[in-house]
Amino acid sequence: MPSLNGKSEVVFEDDDLPYEEEIIRNPYSVKCWMRYIEFKQNGPKTTLNMIYERALRELPGSYKLWYNYLRERRKQVKGKCVTEQAHEEVNNCHERALVFMHKMPRIWLDYCQFLVSQCKITRSRRTFDRALRALPVTQHPRIWPLYLRFVRNLPLPETAIRVYRRYLKLSPENAEEYIDYLRSVGRLDEAAVRLAAIVNDESFVSKEGKSNYQLWHELCDLISQNPDKVTSLNVGAIIRGGLTRFTDQLGKLWCSLADYYIRSGHFEKARDVYEEAILTVVTVRDFTQVFDSCAQFEESMIAAKMETTSEMGQDDEDDIDLELRLARFEQLIARRPLLLNSVLLRQNPHNVHEWRKRVNLYEGNPRQIINTYTEAVQTVDPMKATGKPHSLWVSFAKFYEENEQLDDARTIFEKATKVNYKQVDDLAAVWCEYGEMELRHENYEQALRILRKATAIPSRKAEYFDASEPVQNRVYKSLKVWSMLADLEESLGTFKSTKAVYDRIIDLRIATPQIIINYAMFLEEHNYFEESFKAYERGIALFRWPNVYDIWNTYLTKFIDRYGGKKLERARDLFEQALDGCPAKFAKTIYLLYAKLEEEYGLARHAMAVYERATQAVETVERHHMFNIYIKRAAEIYGVTYTRAIYQKAIEVLPDEYSRDMCLRFADMESKLGEIDRARAIYSYCSQICDPRVTATFWQTWKEFEIRHGNEDTIREMLRIKRSVQATYNTQVNFMSSQMLKATTSSTGTVSDLAPGQMGIDDMKLLEQKAQQLAAEAEQDKPKPKEKILFVRSDTSRSELAELAKQANPDEINIDEDEEEDDDDDQGPEEVRLEQKSVPTAVFGGLKDD
Repeated sequence: MPSLNGKSEVVFEDDDLPYEEEIIRNPYSVKCWMRYIEFKQNGPKTTLNMIYERALRELPGSYKLWYNYLRERRKQVKGKCVTEQAHEEVNNCHERALVFMHKMPRIWLDYCQFLVSQCKITRSRRTFDRALRALPVTQHPRIWPLYLRFVRNLPLPETAIRVYRRYLKLSPENAEEYIDYLRSVGRLDEAAVRLAAIVNDESFVSKEGKSNYQLWHELCDLISQNPDKVTSLNVGAIIRGGLTRFTDQLGKLWCSLADYYIRSGHFEKARDVYEEAILTVVTVRDFTQVFDSCAQFEESMIAAKMETTSEMGQDDEDDIDLELRLARFEQLIARRPLLLNSVLLRQNPHNVHEWRKRVNLYEGNPRQIINTYTEAVQTVDPMKATGKPHSLWVSFAKFYEENEQLDDARTIFEKATKVNYKQVDDLAAVWCEYGEMELRHENYEQALRILRKATAIPSRKAEYFDASEPVQNRVYKSLKVWSMLADLEESLGTFKSTKAVYDRIIDLRIATPQIIINYAMFLEEHNYFEESFKAYERGIALFRWPNVYDIWNTYLTKFIDRYGGKKLERARDLFEQALDGCPAKFAKTIYLLYAKLEEEYGLARHAMAVYERATQAVETVERHHMFNIYIKRAAEIYGVTYTRAIYQKAIEVLPDEYSRDMCLRFADMESKLGEIDRARAIYSYCSQICDPRVTATFWQTWKEFEIRHGNEDTIREMLRIKRSVQATYNTQVNFMSSQMLKATTSSTGTVSDLAPGQMGIDDMKLLEQKAQQLAAEAEQDKPKPKEKILFVRSDTSRSELAELAKQANPDEINIDEDEEEDDDDDQGPEEVRLEQKSVPTAVFGGLKDD
């Protein structure tokens, strides 16, 4: 029985002999030892450990043997009490292994983890330190996570802090993890210092995806909420540094600074911070945050004081203090609109609307209103202003006017006229308001002088739209000022001065059609009729269509009212001049005025010619109405027979919808005149544009006409034409498709037969077949040559006529069977009754003598 070191004896079994022999032959082969170990894996643990020890004695530098041996030894003590000797034996094995395996991080990790599981704190810490010293720095990231997790779980913050400090020298990018740990253990001072360091480090990149602004907020929250624990930092300097860096997110930073002083007990400093914030923020969001925080602080101060007095009793000093706090809170709430207005003005100092709103907020305080107006007109730059900058000057002057300080108001207006506005209209509005103020106080001469001064020609003329020139050099071309001056001259000046003003407006080429009309009306009121007509002529020369329409319309109306038929040729020339180049949109009114002139003072044929020209010159949508007027006037002047040519032309040129209406009226007129054949021909012509599916009214009208004036043959002819027209419209592809779809659906109950290629017939073949069928039906509808010539009036009875008609066309239907039965009762030939009718007066028109 062999022995090992003479200490213990191990019994070998017969199955071990081959492995022992192989080991003797190859003592330095790891494979041989591993095969032997694998064979004895399920044997006694002491035997297995002995084999491992023998192998390691021969091969002490084998990582594989050491790793498997140490793992096996750890498994053997798993579940045992950590105080047993077996754990120490395993620790010794690890120590022996590290003599040879000190560069292997896996061995160190397993050993450290094994020691941590035994709760050996100092030994574990020292082993971690030995591992860090033994391993190269490239392998340290494998050790640190386990080491940090170990120290975080210890109730020894100082140890963890010292370990973290060493770790951050190697990996400073993981400072956030350290900061989180410091906050969790209450070391807020060092956490704030570390956080301030990474905030100031522009190259730092947060692993949690936080921006530098978010880190700033964390720092501000940390130091403001814990003023008694953070002592190493200058809180005020840090937060104010953030205010200079993040100018678009000031509200929360100001609130953090105030919160720091509140928690420190410096309430007056906190109020100063709130006041400074309210007076410096430039956005409504920041103002809202700061103001709400300030209001909440004042409310909490009042509540705390009331609670203290209720518990401790109340004296006079407490009452005064409480009233002071209440007054401070009320004043803060009352100032909110004004403070918000200040924020908006800091955001945009050229906002005219906000300046006017600020004036309204100071209502009842004249001194503040004057100061606000003064500050506004000095601050607002007219070139950058939002709104109308001149309205500030006007409102300022009106304020003095309302307080009966006209001299001060005039001073303001004089200064306002010297401001370089962006637009001429602004300066013109100032001059007009200046003049209206004088008018309100009945200083008429002063108002005239002001407007004349505004329209005076400057020493340096400039074009109205030349932005490079100041508005003072361009206001002389402002129509607003000239219009007011013209009104004042009409009311207060002389005829000569007023006429000079209007002439000057026209010479400057700034007149509008309304100015021209006003000038002409002014001259007409003073009985200068020819001068007024010259004013119209000057206006016509200034403008083009369509702007000149109002001038022509007024001019022609006034001319006719003035002269009537006395200057007919001149009036005709005016109308021809007006119609030359006149757009179709405006032609109708002028043509009607022209025709009215010819009817009342000229020749009837000239009027008819004007109406005929009008039907071609007006817009397409107005032609129908123009033809109606033409027909009505022609019937009244020449009689209804004269309108036949007009009807024919209207039917030719108008769209189908209006042409159909004209045909019905034309046919109705002919039937009233007794021209039945003419009316029937008109109906026949109109039927070609009347689809029976759409225009059922037309066919009903024709049918009623034939019943009154026709006979059986004419009714049959009407029905034949109706079928023919319907067949013509039915040949349209869309209608044929719908008819085919309907027929196929009704016959088979499905539309699948229309699928192309099915049963050898496609869609185009089906369309062709349907077209041939409809053409054949139309061919059958044509009248067939009759064997006998039938006369309406003859000795042949009505029954024989009906029989012959059936033989001629057996497919025809019977119409008005009741009437035929009544006619069969008459056995004798019918007598023709001749009736004399008087000719209607409308036939002769207005030209017939009474």
